[in-house]
Amino acid sequence: MKVSDERRDAYLKAYDDWQKQLSALHEVFLEGKQLAGDQMKGLLNREARAKQRYDEARLELLGIPQPADSPFD
Repeated sequence: MKVSDERRDAYLKAYDDWQKQLSALHEVFLEGKQLAGDQMKGLLNREARAKQRYDEARLELLGIPQPADSPFD
């Protein structure tokens, strides 16, 4: 299956960005790096947003339509 260069690049960038944030999170949870409360909140938010962008890029790469926004959000 061949995808457009644009989709491929968007997916790879989103994946790379998420892996960087996940690595920083692992430093805290798996290696014991200490962070202040506001820094931890920021780290968790950055990882969550990066994961969301990756999930969206992955669905786009696979040709799966984005789920409709929930009226309950």
